[in-house]
Amino acid sequence: MRVAQVAPLYESVPPMLYGGTERVVSYLTEELVTEGHDVTLYASGDSVTTAELRPICEQALRLKGADVTDPLADHIRMLEIVAQDASEFDIVHFHIDYLHFPVTRRHNFPAVTTLHGRLDIPEVQALFREFPEMNLVSISDAQREPMIWANWVGTVQHGLPEDLYSPTYTKGKYLAFIGRISPEKRVDRAIEVAKRTGIPLKIAAKIDKADQDYFDAEIKGLLDHPLVEYIGEIGEHEKAEFFGNASALMFLIDWQEPFGLVLTEAMACGTPIIAYGMGSVPEVIDEGVTGYIVDGIDAAAKAVGRIDALDRRNIRTVFEQRFSASRMCHDYLNIYQRIRDGEPYLSEGELRSSAA
Repeated sequence: MRVAQVAPLYESVPPMLYGGTERVVSYLTEELVTEGHDVTLYASGDSVTTAELRPICEQALRLKGADVTDPLADHIRMLEIVAQDASEFDIVHFHIDYLHFPVTRRHNFPAVTTLHGRLDIPEVQALFREFPEMNLVSISDAQREPMIWANWVGTVQHGLPEDLYSPTYTKGKYLAFIGRISPEKRVDRAIEVAKRTGIPLKIAAKIDKADQDYFDAEIKGLLDHPLVEYIGEIGEHEKAEFFGNASALMFLIDWQEPFGLVLTEAMACGTPIIAYGMGSVPEVIDEGVTGYIVDGIDAAAKAVGRIDALDRRNIRTVFEQRFSASRMCHDYLNIYQRIRDGEPYLSEGELRSSAA
């Protein structure tokens, strides 16, 4: 197929450091190319891909920092370029939330949108009701719950290249937290578990400007503890070692996470997970196999004591069976073909069976 992937411009594809959406776009794009499809990627100019890159801006906007006055300008210009090119493609796959909806409606080209974020925002729901014809893909069934009425054409969970991380099957040395330091990610809970269990915690995380006040007021003082080590933001090439040497990934979130990509990254390394059962967590973690789902700090601390009962080889096997980039690619191809051909959409069970 001739496929266009339209990525956000805030990070490169793949991102140099943090950036879940752009990372997933990269994995999908490269897998489509590997399987012989003709793929064009609209992204920042510092992106790296085997597809045809059509750069919109010279550098990812987040890394340019204060040099970017209006990030929407580049995105709107990208939409016009994509609309002009749309006749080249069998399908245009958007990953930029809803920015393209007016353009897609008026040009009426085959398109699908993967929603990567939260949907429990009233203003966002009103916007989606205004565009009921848009073909939407969720990244978990839980993500759909605030907008169950929307035009969902499939759920496609994220996948990673199987050779991206080499698993480690030896016992870990510390607890791990990775991602953003923000109120909903609750690194403070991970710190409390470390204190209760006496096991060191390593924190690999970025601090967004929007979360700086929260960090200064609530978290900074907690880092001054002998069991806690803050190592800052890390890139993809550092993750295998970070996850592989960890006893468990701490994912003690306080929001309805649509899909935690770090969960699959940990599984790829054979690393168990201890997580609160919010959002997509129950869909991703196989209880007692790849990790433990808990409902409080006490339960999380007790789960740490049972972490060695989980077989790290089994965790890697589950990753290969459920969360590979190949599986993700095939799920999307099924959706692309049906949108292109105007065929009725498969049910979720049928979609899973066809991709198996």
